[in-house]
Amino acid sequence: MNSIIRVARPPSRPLLIFDGDCAFCRRWIERWKKTTGDHVNYAPLQSEHIAAQFPELSREQLESSVHLIEPDGRVTRGTEAVFRSLAVRRRWPLWLYENIPGFAPTSETAYRIIARHRAFFSLMTRWLWGDRLEPPTHILVRRLFLRLMGLTYLIAFLSLNVQLPGLVGSNGIMPAQSVMRAIKQNTSGLGLDRFRVAPTLCWFSAEDGFLRGLCGAGLVLSALVILNIAPAPCLFLLWLIYLSLAQVSTVFLGYQWDNLLLEAGFLAIFFAPLRLWPNLAREAPPSRVVLWLLRWLLFRLMFSSGAVKLLSGDATWHNLTALTFHYETQPLPTPLAWYAHQLPVWFQKASCAGMFFVELVLPFLIFLPRRPRHVACWAFAWLMLAIALTGNYTFFNLLALALCVTLLDDFALARFAPQKWAGRIAAALLRSASILWRSNEHEIRNSNFGFGSRIRDGTRVATLTVLTAVVLGVTAVQMLAMLRVRWPSDQPLVKLYQWIAPFRTINSYGLFAVMTTSRPEIIVEGSHDGQTWLAYEFRHKPGDLRRRPTFVAPHQPRLDWQMWFAALGDVRENPWFVNFAFRLLQGQPEVLALVAKNPFPGQPPKFIRALTYDYRFTTAGAHRKDGAWWRREYKSEYCPALSLQPNSGR
Repeated sequence: MNSIIRVARPPSRPLLIFDGDCAFCRRWIERWKKTTGDHVNYAPLQSEHIAAQFPELSREQLESSVHLIEPDGRVTRGTEAVFRSLAVRRRWPLWLYENIPGFAPTSETAYRIIARHRAFFSLMTRWLWGDRLEPPTHILVRRLFLRLMGLTYLIAFLSLNVQLPGLVGSNGIMPAQSVMRAIKQNTSGLGLDRFRVAPTLCWFSAEDGFLRGLCGAGLVLSALVILNIAPAPCLFLLWLIYLSLAQVSTVFLGYQWDNLLLEAGFLAIFFAPLRLWPNLAREAPPSRVVLWLLRWLLFRLMFSSGAVKLLSGDATWHNLTALTFHYETQPLPTPLAWYAHQLPVWFQKASCAGMFFVELVLPFLIFLPRRPRHVACWAFAWLMLAIALTGNYTFFNLLALALCVTLLDDFALARFAPQKWAGRIAAALLRSASILWRSNEHEIRNSNFGFGSRIRDGTRVATLTVLTAVVLGVTAVQMLAMLRVRWPSDQPLVKLYQWIAPFRTINSYGLFAVMTTSRPEIIVEGSHDGQTWLAYEFRHKPGDLRRRPTFVAPHQPRLDWQMWFAALGDVRENPWFVNFAFRLLQGQPEVLALVAKNPFPGQPPKFIRALTYDYRFTTAGAHRKDGAWWRREYKSEYCPALSLQPNSGR
């Protein structure tokens, strides 16, 4: 403890005395004032009344460190004085100081080092925090993030709505009704736990009309979130509907961005204001706990993406040549991918090294003050832009950008707002800051803002505590598993992870852990006689050698994507492909709508087969010569010729 003396004439409320001639001290005092509000007074040691009222404290003592004088006359200095003054709002620093062995002397040593080198640490403060040292607000951040979430959901449901009949409709490739029958059979002995094992609204119905209704509801709810109408309940329903469709869509909604949308969407429920129609004049600050959980999600997404590449042992990532393959072997390249593939090897290696720097180093800036966080935000945004320009990764890039927004604060976003909104925004931010900095917790709980006006503060705290504990516990298991740390299967955290896994709400991430160095493409062909074969042309995956790659994101042609994954294995590993072939034999319009060209418009073919070709981008010279974007070489038969049984529609 640092109590050095007691004064005879103590103040009526805690008083923190600081060096008013020190610019570094003044900046931090202004920040602390916002935190402590009216519960602590502040005075520079140069004030005339300080020496007169507290003769027990010498000028030399006051110049060496800050001093806190409490109403009982007790005087503390240095780190303890700072922690005691901040304890009116933040008790954990003082708790650590008083209860953790070694924390007090370590923090006091750090304080003395800072006090002796104020000029240097003043420069560091400016570099880390910028000109705004006061605690930031995140009202605008929340508004932008939630609108981007609504937009992402809207795109996801629009994209899925046009493909749903052909993918999982009653005449689709993998009918949802068949999936639900299998789920009911496999979970028949689980009792009520079957609804946890297979969480979906399709327990009520899996008919086409019900699936269409879910998609339609998703579109309406997405629009409501964008319009900022009842965002919290709308986000909950969006999460539930998307989870329901993902459960019955099997391989077609099993991508990492589907999981990322479910996880970010679930956290967004707790981040949203619990009001029917929030506005800047009535919004309370968002939960800082959930804000940090969203930032933690972004950290895991970015860091895991880099870590899995190195941990896989793949030689192309280790020697930085992976991008010499990536642009042509990724699922759905854009036209710019062809040009990027032509770039020299040294540039590809430099780009790969830069990617690793962004994915493995910059994520740690998320946990630093505002300026380093902003650097991370813009670096991640540029990486997402580069990915979007060269590859069609659906709504993934938009969703990642939404998470990047959480690294900003209202001070940063306000600069981009239209000038006509400046006054309204400034007033709202000032009001938000006053709520955030208010020290009277009872007043906060009983005001008409956010969760405090809807449910008891204790329930809110308990909910966020459980949410945080579950997220951090499960992600600890996931991150350590990624780093090859094995957990016993009976460990409580592992059991918790297994229990919540069906909800796809806390996930592992990491694309392209092993770079594909070749591009096998499945060419599906039909024939009336088994001799003359005509190829089906897909909407966006490579087929015709002269067809230019397309820009299709944020829409995801899920059949085209699934064909890329199927080509990496064989037909026995992809039973859905056999279903697809039989739907072509039946001439099902819903499935044919998923392809660009049906070579049998009059009558379905009698035979369907699939061949595998190795596709490569053409060189610049070859492209100028014949206009082809691709060249290909026959590889093998993927699926032998199939035909319908006589007198059977199946």
